[in-house]
Amino acid sequence: MNSNTKTLTVGAVASTLFMISSFPSLAANVPPNTPLAKQQVLVRGNDAEAATLDPMKAEGMAEMHILRDLFEGLVIQDKNGNVVPGVAYRWINEDNTTFTFYLRKDAQWSNGDPVTAQDFVYSLRRVVDPASASPNAWYLKLSSIKNAKAIIEGKKKPSKLGVIALNAHKLQFTLDKPVPYFIAMTGHTSMMPVPHKLVEKFGDKWAKPEHMISNGAYKLQKWVVNERVELERNPYYWNNDKTKINHVTYIPFEQQSTAVNRYRTGEVDITSDVPPQLATKLKKDMPNAYTVTPLLCTYYYAFNTKHKPFDNPKVRKALSYAIRRDVITNGITQVGNIPAYTFAHKDVAGFKAKQPAYAKLTQQQRIEKAKALLKDAGYDKQHPLTGTLLYNTSESNKAIAVAITSMWKKELGADITLENQEWKSYLSSRKQGQFDIMRASWCGDYNEASTFLSLFSSNNEQNYAFYANIKYDSALKKAQTATDKGERNHHYNYLESLLSRDMPIAPVYFYMQARLIRPTVGGFPLHNAEGKIYTKDLYIKSLSQ
Repeated sequence: MNSNTKTLTVGAVASTLFMISSFPSLAANVPPNTPLAKQQVLVRGNDAEAATLDPMKAEGMAEMHILRDLFEGLVIQDKNGNVVPGVAYRWINEDNTTFTFYLRKDAQWSNGDPVTAQDFVYSLRRVVDPASASPNAWYLKLSSIKNAKAIIEGKKKPSKLGVIALNAHKLQFTLDKPVPYFIAMTGHTSMMPVPHKLVEKFGDKWAKPEHMISNGAYKLQKWVVNERVELERNPYYWNNDKTKINHVTYIPFEQQSTAVNRYRTGEVDITSDVPPQLATKLKKDMPNAYTVTPLLCTYYYAFNTKHKPFDNPKVRKALSYAIRRDVITNGITQVGNIPAYTFAHKDVAGFKAKQPAYAKLTQQQRIEKAKALLKDAGYDKQHPLTGTLLYNTSESNKAIAVAITSMWKKELGADITLENQEWKSYLSSRKQGQFDIMRASWCGDYNEASTFLSLFSSNNEQNYAFYANIKYDSALKKAQTATDKGERNHHYNYLESLLSRDMPIAPVYFYMQARLIRPTVGGFPLHNAEGKIYTKDLYIKSLSQ
Protein backbone atom coordinates (compact mmCIF):
# COMPACT_ATOMS: atom_id res chain seq x y z
CA MET A 1 0.00 0.00 0.00
CA ASN A 2 2.79 2.40 -0.92
CA SER A 3 4.08 2.70 2.63
CA ASN A 4 7.65 3.11 1.47
CA THR A 5 6.99 5.84 -1.05
CA LYS A 6 4.80 7.75 1.37
CA THR A 7 7.43 7.54 4.07
CA LEU A 8 10.02 8.91 1.66
CA THR A 9 7.81 11.85 0.75
CA VAL A 10 6.22 12.57 4.11
CA GLY A 11 8.47 11.10 6.76
CA ALA A 12 11.10 12.59 9.02
CA VAL A 13 13.76 14.70 7.33
CA ALA A 14 17.34 13.98 8.33
CA SER A 15 18.84 17.28 7.20
CA THR A 16 18.18 20.63 8.85
CA LEU A 17 17.04 22.17 5.59
CA PHE A 18 14.96 20.36 3.02
CA MET A 19 13.46 21.88 -0.10
CA ILE A 20 10.97 20.44 -2.57
CA SER A 21 10.89 22.65 -5.61
CA SER A 22 9.62 20.78 -8.65
CA PHE A 23 6.86 18.31 -9.38
CA PRO A 24 4.94 17.37 -12.50
CA SER A 25 1.54 18.97 -12.99
CA LEU A 26 -1.29 16.76 -11.85
CA ALA A 27 -4.71 16.34 -13.43
CA ALA A 28 -6.36 13.85 -15.74
CA ASN A 29 -3.57 11.78 -17.27
CA VAL A 30 -5.20 10.34 -20.37
CA PRO A 31 -3.21 7.57 -22.09
CA PRO A 32 -2.33 8.21 -25.74
CA ASN A 33 -4.94 7.17 -28.32
CA THR A 34 -7.72 7.00 -25.74
CA PRO A 35 -10.98 8.24 -27.28
CA LEU A 36 -12.88 10.51 -24.90
CA ALA A 37 -16.64 10.85 -24.64
CA LYS A 38 -18.12 14.12 -25.85
CA GLN A 39 -20.04 14.46 -22.59
CA GLN A 40 -17.52 14.66 -19.74
CA VAL A 41 -20.11 14.27 -16.99
CA LEU A 42 -19.73 12.13 -13.87
CA VAL A 43 -22.17 11.01 -11.17
CA ARG A 44 -20.68 9.83 -7.87
CA GLY A 45 -22.53 8.04 -5.09
CA ASN A 46 -21.78 9.51 -1.68
CA ASP A 47 -21.85 7.87 1.76
CA ALA A 48 -24.60 10.11 3.11
CA GLU A 49 -26.05 13.60 2.89
CA ALA A 50 -23.27 16.12 3.52
CA ALA A 51 -23.73 17.89 6.83
CA THR A 52 -21.85 20.98 5.62
CA LEU A 53 -19.65 22.28 2.80
CA ASP A 54 -17.65 24.58 5.05
CA PRO A 55 -14.13 23.06 5.33
CA MET A 56 -13.83 24.30 8.90
CA LYS A 57 -16.88 22.28 9.98
CA ALA A 58 -16.55 19.09 7.93
CA GLU A 59 -16.22 15.94 10.04
CA GLY A 60 -17.18 12.98 7.84
CA MET A 61 -16.21 11.36 4.57
CA ALA A 62 -19.48 12.46 2.97
CA GLU A 63 -18.36 16.07 3.28
CA MET A 64 -14.70 15.52 2.49
CA HIS A 65 -15.36 13.75 -0.83
CA ILE A 66 -17.08 16.91 -2.10
CA LEU A 67 -14.70 19.39 -0.49
CA ARG A 68 -11.70 17.86 -2.27
CA ASP A 69 -13.32 18.93 -5.52
CA LEU A 70 -14.36 22.38 -4.32
CA PHE A 71 -11.26 23.47 -2.44
CA GLU A 72 -7.53 22.91 -2.60
CA GLY A 73 -5.04 23.17 0.22
CA LEU A 74 -1.32 23.77 0.12
CA VAL A 75 -0.72 20.13 -0.80
CA ILE A 76 -2.82 17.34 -2.32
CA GLN A 77 -2.09 13.72 -3.27
CA ASP A 78 -1.31 11.86 -6.45
CA LYS A 79 -2.96 8.59 -7.49
CA ASN A 80 -0.57 6.61 -5.28
CA GLY A 81 -1.17 8.76 -2.20
CA ASN A 82 2.11 10.66 -2.39
CA VAL A 83 2.05 14.27 -1.20
CA VAL A 84 2.35 16.67 -4.14
CA PRO A 85 1.88 20.42 -4.59
CA GLY A 86 -1.58 21.95 -4.48
CA VAL A 87 -1.83 25.73 -4.12
CA ALA A 88 1.80 25.69 -3.00
CA TYR A 89 4.22 24.75 -5.78
CA ARG A 90 7.22 24.36 -3.45
CA TRP A 91 8.20 24.65 0.20
CA ILE A 92 11.16 24.84 2.55
CA ASN A 93 11.41 22.88 5.80
CA GLU A 94 13.81 24.14 8.46
CA ASP A 95 14.44 21.72 11.33
CA ASN A 96 10.85 20.42 11.15
CA THR A 97 9.72 23.54 13.03
CA THR A 98 9.56 26.27 10.39
CA PHE A 99 7.84 25.64 7.06
CA THR A 100 7.68 28.20 4.27
CA PHE A 101 5.26 27.62 1.37
CA TYR A 102 5.42 29.40 -1.98
CA LEU A 103 1.96 29.81 -3.52
CA ARG A 104 1.17 29.65 -7.21
CA LYS A 105 0.62 33.11 -8.64
CA ASP A 106 -1.99 31.67 -11.00
CA ALA A 107 -4.06 30.16 -8.15
CA GLN A 108 -7.47 31.84 -8.24
CA TRP A 109 -10.89 31.69 -6.67
CA SER A 110 -13.79 30.73 -8.91
CA ASN A 111 -14.65 34.42 -9.37
CA GLY A 112 -11.16 35.20 -10.69
CA ASP A 113 -9.74 36.75 -7.52
CA PRO A 114 -6.22 35.59 -6.59
CA VAL A 115 -5.69 33.07 -3.80
CA THR A 116 -3.27 34.66 -1.37
CA ALA A 117 -1.26 33.69 1.67
CA GLN A 118 -3.56 35.92 3.72
CA ASP A 119 -6.51 33.70 2.72
CA PHE A 120 -4.79 30.79 4.45
CA VAL A 121 -3.93 32.90 7.50
CA TYR A 122 -7.57 33.97 7.83
CA SER A 123 -8.87 30.44 7.42
CA LEU A 124 -6.51 28.91 9.97
CA ARG A 125 -7.22 31.61 12.54
CA ARG A 126 -10.93 30.99 12.00
CA VAL A 127 -10.52 27.29 12.83
CA VAL A 128 -8.75 27.89 16.16
CA ASP A 129 -10.95 30.83 17.20
CA PRO A 130 -13.15 29.57 20.09
CA ALA A 131 -15.99 31.72 18.72
CA SER A 132 -16.07 29.50 15.61
CA ALA A 133 -16.60 26.31 17.65
CA SER A 134 -14.91 24.35 14.87
CA PRO A 135 -15.07 20.57 15.37
CA ASN A 136 -11.66 20.46 13.68
CA ALA A 137 -9.83 22.79 16.07
CA TRP A 138 -8.23 19.70 17.61
CA TYR A 139 -6.47 19.01 14.33
CA LEU A 140 -4.60 22.32 14.34
CA LYS A 141 -3.65 21.70 17.95
CA LEU A 142 -2.37 18.28 16.92
CA SER A 143 -0.30 19.86 14.14
CA SER A 144 1.55 21.89 16.81
CA ILE A 145 1.22 25.23 15.03
CA LYS A 146 2.57 27.76 17.51
CA ASN A 147 -0.02 28.96 20.04
CA ALA A 148 -2.85 26.88 18.54
CA LYS A 149 -3.53 25.17 21.86
CA ALA A 150 -3.54 28.41 23.85
CA ILE A 151 -5.84 30.10 21.35
CA ILE A 152 -8.31 27.20 21.34
CA GLU A 153 -8.38 27.34 25.14
CA GLY A 154 -9.09 31.08 25.03
CA LYS A 155 -5.74 32.08 26.52
CA LYS A 156 -4.45 33.94 23.46
CA LYS A 157 -5.96 35.78 20.52
CA PRO A 158 -6.28 34.09 17.08
CA SER A 159 -3.87 36.69 15.69
CA LYS A 160 -1.11 35.00 17.71
CA LEU A 161 -1.35 31.78 15.69
CA GLY A 162 2.02 30.74 14.28
CA VAL A 163 1.22 31.35 10.63
CA ILE A 164 1.99 34.56 8.76
CA ALA A 165 1.82 35.90 5.23
CA LEU A 166 5.35 37.04 4.35
CA ASN A 167 3.89 38.47 1.17
CA ALA A 168 0.89 37.72 -1.07
CA HIS A 169 2.33 34.38 -2.20
CA LYS A 170 4.59 33.34 0.65
CA LEU A 171 3.18 31.63 3.74
CA GLN A 172 5.17 30.63 6.81
CA PHE A 173 4.30 28.31 9.71
CA THR A 174 6.14 28.19 13.02
CA LEU A 175 5.56 25.16 15.23
CA ASP A 176 5.85 24.70 18.98
CA LYS A 177 7.84 21.51 18.45
CA PRO A 178 9.31 19.52 15.54
CA VAL A 179 6.69 17.67 13.48
CA PRO A 180 8.43 15.65 10.73
CA TYR A 181 5.15 14.91 8.92
CA PHE A 182 3.73 18.46 9.05
CA ILE A 183 3.74 18.94 5.26
CA ALA A 184 1.36 16.01 4.85
CA MET A 185 -0.88 17.42 7.57
CA THR A 186 -1.52 20.59 5.55
CA GLY A 187 -3.62 18.57 3.11
CA HIS A 188 -6.47 18.20 5.63
CA THR A 189 -9.78 19.89 4.84
CA SER A 190 -9.55 22.08 7.95
CA MET A 191 -6.42 23.70 6.49
CA MET A 192 -8.02 24.61 3.17
CA PRO A 193 -8.48 28.33 2.43
CA VAL A 194 -11.89 29.99 2.53
CA PRO A 195 -12.90 33.34 0.94
CA HIS A 196 -12.75 35.67 3.93
CA LYS A 197 -14.82 38.47 2.37
CA LEU A 198 -17.75 36.13 1.77
CA VAL A 199 -17.47 34.50 5.19
CA GLU A 200 -17.58 37.87 6.89
CA LYS A 201 -20.44 39.09 4.69
CA PHE A 202 -22.72 36.05 4.82
CA GLY A 203 -21.64 34.25 8.01
CA ASP A 204 -22.69 30.60 8.15
CA LYS A 205 -24.57 30.98 4.86
CA TRP A 206 -21.43 31.66 2.82
CA ALA A 207 -21.16 27.97 1.82
CA LYS A 208 -24.52 27.99 0.00
CA PRO A 209 -24.63 27.80 -3.83
CA GLU A 210 -25.84 31.40 -4.17
CA HIS A 211 -22.78 32.72 -2.28
CA MET A 212 -19.92 30.23 -2.40
CA ILE A 213 -16.75 30.69 -4.37
CA SER A 214 -14.03 28.05 -4.19
CA ASN A 215 -10.43 27.57 -5.29
CA GLY A 216 -10.53 23.91 -6.34
CA ALA A 217 -11.09 22.39 -9.76
CA TYR A 218 -14.87 22.75 -9.34
CA LYS A 219 -17.41 25.24 -8.03
CA LEU A 220 -20.77 24.66 -6.37
CA GLN A 221 -23.68 24.94 -8.78
CA LYS A 222 -26.64 23.39 -6.93
CA TRP A 223 -27.37 21.69 -3.63
CA VAL A 224 -30.72 19.94 -3.25
CA VAL A 225 -30.70 18.57 0.30
CA ASN A 226 -31.04 14.78 0.51
CA GLU A 227 -31.04 14.58 -3.29
CA ARG A 228 -27.84 15.81 -4.93
CA VAL A 229 -24.93 18.24 -4.93
CA GLU A 230 -23.91 19.49 -8.37
CA LEU A 231 -20.50 20.93 -9.19
CA GLU A 232 -19.30 22.49 -12.41
CA ARG A 233 -15.82 23.07 -13.67
CA ASN A 234 -13.99 26.11 -12.28
CA PRO A 235 -12.49 27.93 -15.30
CA TYR A 236 -10.15 29.86 -12.99
CA TYR A 237 -8.53 26.77 -11.46
CA TRP A 238 -4.78 26.95 -12.03
CA ASN A 239 -4.68 23.57 -13.80
CA ASN A 240 -8.04 23.81 -15.53
CA ASP A 241 -6.53 23.15 -18.97
CA LYS A 242 -5.75 19.59 -17.92
CA THR A 243 -9.11 18.91 -16.26
CA LYS A 244 -11.50 16.76 -18.33
CA ILE A 245 -14.72 16.29 -16.31
CA ASN A 246 -16.98 19.31 -16.83
CA HIS A 247 -19.74 18.44 -14.40
CA VAL A 248 -19.88 16.14 -11.35
CA THR A 249 -22.94 15.25 -9.28
CA TYR A 250 -22.86 13.70 -5.81
CA ILE A 251 -25.92 11.68 -4.79
CA PRO A 252 -26.25 10.67 -1.11
CA PHE A 253 -27.07 7.02 -0.40
CA GLU A 254 -27.51 5.68 3.09
CA GLN A 255 -28.66 2.40 1.55
CA GLN A 256 -25.94 0.94 -0.68
CA SER A 257 -28.43 -1.31 -2.45
CA THR A 258 -30.15 1.81 -3.77
CA ALA A 259 -26.82 3.05 -5.12
CA VAL A 260 -26.26 -0.30 -6.84
CA ASN A 261 -29.71 -0.13 -8.42
CA ARG A 262 -29.01 3.39 -9.68
CA TYR A 263 -25.70 2.12 -11.05
CA ARG A 264 -27.49 -0.66 -12.93
CA THR A 265 -29.86 1.85 -14.55
CA GLY A 266 -26.92 4.02 -15.63
CA GLU A 267 -27.69 6.89 -13.25
CA VAL A 268 -24.54 6.49 -11.12
CA ASP A 269 -20.99 6.01 -12.40
CA ILE A 270 -19.15 5.36 -9.13
CA THR A 271 -20.64 3.99 -5.92
CA SER A 272 -19.06 4.78 -2.58
CA ASP A 273 -19.53 1.22 -1.34
CA VAL A 274 -21.42 -2.00 -2.04
CA PRO A 275 -23.90 -3.83 0.22
CA PRO A 276 -21.98 -6.59 2.04
CA GLN A 277 -24.61 -9.20 1.25
CA LEU A 278 -24.23 -8.49 -2.48
CA ALA A 279 -20.43 -8.33 -2.61
CA THR A 280 -19.82 -11.87 -3.85
CA LYS A 281 -22.59 -11.69 -6.46
CA LEU A 282 -21.52 -8.28 -7.74
CA LYS A 283 -17.92 -9.44 -8.04
CA LYS A 284 -19.10 -12.37 -10.15
CA ASP A 285 -21.74 -10.53 -12.21
CA MET A 286 -19.80 -7.30 -12.81
CA PRO A 287 -16.10 -8.18 -12.93
CA ASN A 288 -15.30 -5.11 -15.05
CA ALA A 289 -16.99 -2.75 -12.57
CA TYR A 290 -16.39 -4.36 -9.17
CA THR A 291 -13.26 -2.78 -7.70
CA VAL A 292 -11.52 -3.19 -4.34
CA THR A 293 -8.95 -0.66 -3.16
CA PRO A 294 -7.02 -0.25 0.10
CA LEU A 295 -8.29 2.33 2.56
CA LEU A 296 -6.42 3.71 5.57
CA CYS A 297 -9.38 3.34 7.93
CA THR A 298 -10.20 1.30 11.01
CA TYR A 299 -13.74 0.17 11.85
CA TYR A 300 -14.34 0.02 15.61
CA TYR A 301 -16.88 0.16 18.41
CA ALA A 302 -16.44 2.91 21.02
CA PHE A 303 -17.60 2.34 24.58
CA ASN A 304 -18.93 5.35 26.46
CA THR A 305 -16.59 5.17 29.44
CA LYS A 306 -18.76 7.72 31.28
CA HIS A 307 -21.81 5.42 31.25
CA LYS A 308 -22.23 2.62 33.75
CA PRO A 309 -21.49 -0.26 33.45
CA PHE A 310 -19.31 0.59 30.44
CA ASP A 311 -17.04 2.56 32.74
CA ASN A 312 -15.76 -0.85 33.86
CA PRO A 313 -12.80 -2.14 31.78
CA LYS A 314 -13.85 -5.72 32.49
CA VAL A 315 -17.18 -5.16 30.75
CA ARG A 316 -15.49 -3.50 27.78
CA LYS A 317 -12.89 -6.25 27.47
CA ALA A 318 -15.53 -8.97 27.64
CA LEU A 319 -17.52 -7.42 24.81
CA SER A 320 -14.42 -6.92 22.68
CA TYR A 321 -13.11 -10.45 23.24
CA ALA A 322 -16.47 -11.96 22.28
CA ILE A 323 -16.50 -10.39 18.81
CA ARG A 324 -15.77 -12.99 16.13
CA ARG A 325 -13.90 -10.63 13.83
CA ASP A 326 -13.28 -13.25 11.15
CA VAL A 327 -17.03 -13.82 10.89
CA ILE A 328 -17.53 -10.09 10.33
CA THR A 329 -14.84 -9.83 7.64
CA ASN A 330 -15.46 -13.14 5.86
CA GLY A 331 -19.14 -13.69 6.41
CA ILE A 332 -20.60 -10.18 6.36
CA THR A 333 -18.42 -7.54 4.70
CA GLN A 334 -16.84 -10.01 2.24
CA VAL A 335 -14.61 -7.45 0.53
CA GLY A 336 -11.24 -8.44 1.99
CA ASN A 337 -11.33 -6.43 5.22
CA ILE A 338 -8.71 -7.54 7.76
CA PRO A 339 -9.61 -8.41 11.39
CA ALA A 340 -8.16 -5.76 13.72
CA TYR A 341 -6.93 -6.05 17.30
CA THR A 342 -5.01 -2.76 17.34
CA PHE A 343 -6.22 0.68 16.32
CA ALA A 344 -3.49 2.09 14.06
CA HIS A 345 -4.08 0.68 10.58
CA LYS A 346 -1.78 -2.19 9.67
CA ASP A 347 -0.61 -0.35 6.54
CA VAL A 348 0.07 3.05 8.10
CA ALA A 349 3.50 4.22 6.97
CA GLY A 350 6.46 3.39 9.19
CA PHE A 351 4.71 1.53 12.01
CA LYS A 352 3.65 -2.07 12.57
CA ALA A 353 1.87 -2.44 15.90
CA LYS A 354 2.72 -5.35 18.18
CA GLN A 355 -0.30 -7.59 18.58
CA PRO A 356 -1.88 -7.70 22.05
CA ALA A 357 -2.02 -11.00 23.94
CA TYR A 358 -5.73 -11.53 23.31
CA ALA A 359 -5.15 -11.42 19.55
CA LYS A 360 -2.99 -14.54 19.82
CA LEU A 361 -5.66 -16.62 21.56
CA THR A 362 -8.15 -18.85 19.78
CA GLN A 363 -11.64 -17.43 19.55
CA GLN A 364 -12.91 -19.98 22.05
CA GLN A 365 -10.20 -18.94 24.52
CA ARG A 366 -11.22 -15.31 24.07
CA ILE A 367 -14.85 -16.18 24.75
CA GLU A 368 -13.95 -18.05 27.93
CA LYS A 369 -11.97 -15.05 29.14
CA ALA A 370 -14.89 -12.78 28.19
CA LYS A 371 -17.32 -14.85 30.28
CA ALA A 372 -14.97 -14.74 33.27
CA LEU A 373 -14.46 -10.97 32.98
CA LEU A 374 -18.18 -10.30 32.70
CA LYS A 375 -18.93 -12.55 35.67
CA ASP A 376 -16.33 -10.65 37.74
CA ALA A 377 -18.20 -7.48 36.78
CA GLY A 378 -21.47 -8.98 38.04
CA TYR A 379 -23.08 -10.15 34.80
CA ASP A 380 -23.93 -13.50 33.26
CA LYS A 381 -26.83 -15.07 31.37
CA GLN A 382 -28.96 -15.04 34.52
CA HIS A 383 -28.07 -11.40 35.22
CA PRO A 384 -27.65 -10.01 31.69
CA LEU A 385 -25.71 -6.96 30.71
CA THR A 386 -27.97 -4.39 29.01
CA GLY A 387 -27.29 -1.29 26.94
CA THR A 388 -27.68 0.35 23.55
CA LEU A 389 -25.58 0.28 20.39
CA LEU A 390 -25.74 3.36 18.16
CA TYR A 391 -24.89 3.22 14.46
CA ASN A 392 -25.46 5.53 11.51
CA THR A 393 -27.89 4.30 8.88
CA SER A 394 -26.20 1.91 6.48
CA GLU A 395 -26.91 -1.65 5.38
CA SER A 396 -23.34 -2.64 6.19
CA ASN A 397 -23.38 -1.04 9.64
CA LYS A 398 -26.72 -2.70 10.39
CA ALA A 399 -25.57 -6.14 9.29
CA ILE A 400 -22.44 -5.85 11.43
CA ALA A 401 -24.37 -4.55 14.45
CA VAL A 402 -26.93 -7.36 14.21
CA ALA A 403 -24.15 -9.95 13.99
CA ILE A 404 -22.10 -8.58 16.90
CA THR A 405 -25.07 -8.13 19.25
CA SER A 406 -26.10 -11.69 18.38
CA MET A 407 -22.61 -12.87 19.34
CA TRP A 408 -22.86 -11.01 22.64
CA LYS A 409 -26.30 -12.51 23.28
CA LYS A 410 -25.26 -16.06 22.45
CA GLU A 411 -21.92 -16.14 24.23
CA LEU A 412 -22.42 -13.72 27.11
CA GLY A 413 -26.18 -13.40 27.51
CA ALA A 414 -25.85 -9.63 26.94
CA ASP A 415 -29.01 -7.86 25.81
CA ILE A 416 -27.85 -4.91 23.69
CA THR A 417 -30.51 -2.87 21.87
CA LEU A 418 -29.77 -1.46 18.42
CA GLU A 419 -30.38 2.20 17.61
CA ASN A 420 -29.77 3.60 14.14
CA GLN A 421 -29.80 7.28 13.17
CA GLU A 422 -29.24 9.18 9.94
CA TRP A 423 -25.86 10.86 9.62
CA LYS A 424 -26.59 14.32 11.02
CA SER A 425 -28.46 12.97 14.05
CA TYR A 426 -25.71 10.41 14.62
CA LEU A 427 -23.07 13.18 14.66
CA SER A 428 -25.08 15.06 17.27
CA SER A 429 -25.64 11.99 19.45
CA ARG A 430 -21.99 10.97 19.49
CA LYS A 431 -20.87 14.51 20.32
CA GLN A 432 -23.29 14.68 23.25
CA GLY A 433 -22.39 11.17 24.43
CA GLN A 434 -25.93 9.90 23.98
CA PHE A 435 -24.99 6.22 23.59
CA ASP A 436 -23.57 3.27 25.50
CA ILE A 437 -21.72 1.68 22.60
CA MET A 438 -21.22 3.36 19.23
CA ARG A 439 -20.19 2.17 15.81
CA ALA A 440 -17.40 4.35 14.44
CA SER A 441 -14.60 4.41 11.92
CA TRP A 442 -11.47 6.50 11.68
CA CYS A 443 -9.65 7.27 8.46
CA GLY A 444 -6.14 8.68 8.52
CA ASP A 445 -5.92 12.42 7.93
CA TYR A 446 -2.29 11.84 6.94
CA ASN A 447 -0.20 8.70 6.65
CA GLU A 448 1.47 8.40 10.05
CA ALA A 449 0.46 6.46 13.17
CA SER A 450 -0.28 9.59 15.21
CA THR A 451 -3.31 10.28 13.01
CA PHE A 452 -4.87 7.22 14.69
CA LEU A 453 -3.37 7.14 18.15
CA SER A 454 -3.80 10.84 18.94
CA LEU A 455 -7.55 10.25 18.75
CA PHE A 456 -7.70 8.94 22.31
CA SER A 457 -5.81 11.66 24.11
CA SER A 458 -7.99 13.02 26.90
CA ASN A 459 -8.30 16.46 25.28
CA ASN A 460 -9.16 15.30 21.76
CA GLU A 461 -12.69 16.38 20.87
CA GLN A 462 -13.01 13.38 18.54
CA ASN A 463 -12.41 11.00 21.46
CA TYR A 464 -15.99 9.80 21.69
CA ALA A 465 -15.09 6.98 24.06
CA PHE A 466 -14.32 9.83 26.49
CA TYR A 467 -11.21 7.89 27.46
CA ALA A 468 -8.83 9.69 29.81
CA ASN A 469 -5.48 8.26 30.92
CA ILE A 470 -2.56 10.38 32.12
CA LYS A 471 -0.07 7.72 31.02
CA TYR A 472 -1.60 7.70 27.53
CA ASP A 473 -1.39 11.48 27.22
CA SER A 474 2.22 11.48 28.42
CA ALA A 475 3.33 8.73 26.01
CA LEU A 476 1.55 10.42 23.11
CA LYS A 477 3.35 13.67 23.85
CA LYS A 478 6.69 11.86 23.90
CA ALA A 479 5.88 10.15 20.60
CA GLN A 480 4.95 13.41 18.94
CA THR A 481 8.17 15.13 20.00
CA ALA A 482 10.45 12.22 19.09
CA THR A 483 12.35 12.75 15.84
CA ASP A 484 13.85 9.26 15.93
CA LYS A 485 11.56 6.76 14.24
CA GLY A 486 12.48 3.88 16.55
CA GLU A 487 11.79 5.92 19.66
CA ARG A 488 8.51 7.16 18.21
CA ASN A 489 7.38 3.60 17.42
CA HIS A 490 8.29 2.47 20.94
CA HIS A 491 5.84 5.01 22.32
CA TYR A 492 3.21 4.08 19.72
CA ASN A 493 3.38 0.44 20.80
CA TYR A 494 2.94 1.49 24.41
CA LEU A 495 -0.16 3.48 23.42
CA GLU A 496 -1.58 0.43 21.68
CA SER A 497 -0.90 -1.67 24.80
CA LEU A 498 -2.87 0.81 26.91
CA LEU A 499 -5.79 0.67 24.50
CA SER A 500 -5.86 -3.13 24.66
CA ARG A 501 -5.53 -3.07 28.46
CA ASP A 502 -8.23 -0.44 29.11
CA MET A 503 -10.31 -1.27 26.00
CA PRO A 504 -12.12 2.07 25.53
CA ILE A 505 -12.71 0.80 22.00
CA ALA A 506 -13.03 -2.57 20.32
CA PRO A 507 -11.19 -2.55 16.97
CA VAL A 508 -13.13 -4.68 14.50
CA TYR A 509 -11.36 -4.53 11.13
CA PHE A 510 -9.03 -2.64 8.82
CA TYR A 511 -10.82 -1.50 5.69
CA MET A 512 -10.66 -2.53 2.11
CA GLN A 513 -13.05 -0.45 -0.01
CA ALA A 514 -15.29 -2.16 -2.56
CA ARG A 515 -17.27 -0.15 -5.07
CA LEU A 516 -18.69 -0.25 -8.56
CA ILE A 517 -16.87 1.87 -11.14
CA ARG A 518 -18.25 2.19 -14.64
CA PRO A 519 -15.65 0.87 -17.13
CA THR A 520 -15.87 4.13 -19.07
CA VAL A 521 -14.43 6.06 -16.09
CA GLY A 522 -10.69 6.49 -16.51
CA GLY A 523 -8.01 7.64 -14.10
CA PHE A 524 -9.50 6.15 -10.94
CA PRO A 525 -6.78 5.88 -8.21
CA LEU A 526 -6.38 2.23 -7.24
CA HIS A 527 -3.46 2.66 -4.84
CA ASN A 528 -4.28 5.72 -2.73
CA ALA A 529 -4.45 4.24 0.77
CA GLU A 530 -6.29 7.26 2.15
CA GLY A 531 -9.05 6.84 -0.43
CA LYS A 532 -8.67 10.36 -1.79
CA ILE A 533 -10.41 10.69 -5.15
CA TYR A 534 -10.10 13.96 -7.05
CA THR A 535 -12.60 14.31 -9.89
CA LYS A 536 -10.10 16.52 -11.74
CA ASP A 537 -7.91 13.42 -12.23
CA LEU A 538 -10.71 11.40 -13.86
CA TYR A 539 -12.10 11.32 -17.39
CA ILE A 540 -14.87 9.61 -19.34
CA LYS A 541 -13.84 7.29 -22.16
CA SER A 542 -15.91 6.89 -25.28
CA LEU A 543 -18.25 3.88 -25.34
CA SER A 544 -16.25 2.62 -28.31
CA GLN A 545 -13.27 2.18 -25.98
